Amino acid sequence: MTRVLLIAPQWIGDAVMAQPLVALLAARGEQISALGLPGVAPVLRAMPGVSEVIEAPFAHGQLDFALRRRIAKPLRGAGFQRAYILGNNLKSRLVPWLARIPQRIGYTGEARGLLLTDRVEADEPARLRAVSEPMALSPVSCRVPRPQSQGRPDMRLHYAALAKVDGASSPVSIPEPTLHISPDEAEAVRRRFGLPPRWIALCPGAEYGPAKQWPVAHYAALAIQARQAGYAVAVLGAPRDAAAGAEIATQAPGSVNLCGATRLADAIALLASCSGAVSNDSGLMHVAAALQRPTVGVYGSTDPRHTPPAAHHSATLWLHLDCSPCFQRTCPLGHLGCLNHITPDAVWCELARLMSAAAPH
Repeated sequence: MTRVLLIAPQWIGDAVMAQPLVALLAARGEQISALGLPGVAPVLRAMPGVSEVIEAPFAHGQLDFALRRRIAKPLRGAGFQRAYILGNNLKSRLVPWLARIPQRIGYTGEARGLLLTDRVEADEPARLRAVSEPMALSPVSCRVPRPQSQGRPDMRLHYAALAKVDGASSPVSIPEPTLHISPDEAEAVRRRFGLPPRWIALCPGAEYGPAKQWPVAHYAALAIQARQAGYAVAVLGAPRDAAAGAEIATQAPGSVNLCGATRLADAIALLASCSGAVSNDSGLMHVAAALQRPTVGVYGSTDPRHTPPAAHHSATLWLHLDCSPCFQRTCPLGHLGCLNHITPDAVWCELARLMSAAAPH
């Protein structure tokens, strides 16, 4: 068995979209240890195909050379034959290089692929798509269908291309991103937070900025509809989302604000127990969809063809205005029409459809 080290992305959503790569490697017998920041480690632990998680508490944007060397030292004699490096920067290549792992695979990226032994070019996902069974896209509500914007690839294929399956002589089946939490664990965490069996998760946060955030008033209106339909509602997010969660709970009495009250591992287990989830284009959206929960992703400044949720039981709502996707942190035109004009009724209709389709018959 080939032992490999996976250098995981630093963001939750990106880590989830790397799971198809993990599945491809595991299917051909590679034993995978994943090295990632503490903020993504719970995602890696829920990832089928990962046998070991190594936490690396690097400071954001810092070289941390001494820490990288300390982490690399015990890896030298651990028998790693290959490393897959999912970041494009030089820092992400240091641990495998310092650990003297003989084969280091990654995208050319920064410094022309310095410290890599195998450099994958940016057009590799397109060639992979040509020989693969196509990955599913969640149904997208678009005003006008247009070609892939700004040349940004489907990130699931972007990572899967590192498996170098593009040279296969027959089509390769690339699986959807999948996470797994045991039903017993999900049930225990749901009970610990006092939620009933029928409940809806709302995820109003987005790390990148307000241009990805559906209005709080819309979330509150959706929460009212969900409660009228007999569902409890809980708002999940980081401490920075607590104010948004409190406002939703104020406008939709009876909703529970759990923003900042859960660790990421708790939030993942809670999402595994929910009846459905509504989220901005964020890490929690990718987690919910990969857990195969009915999930509606609300997109504004970003593109659901570039960062789609796993297509198990998900859909995306995107107006695709002439000004989007702009990939900006804040709306450059000041009106945020791409999100303001997505109505709570439209979102609830889509979520109800998904929950009905996913229900046992």
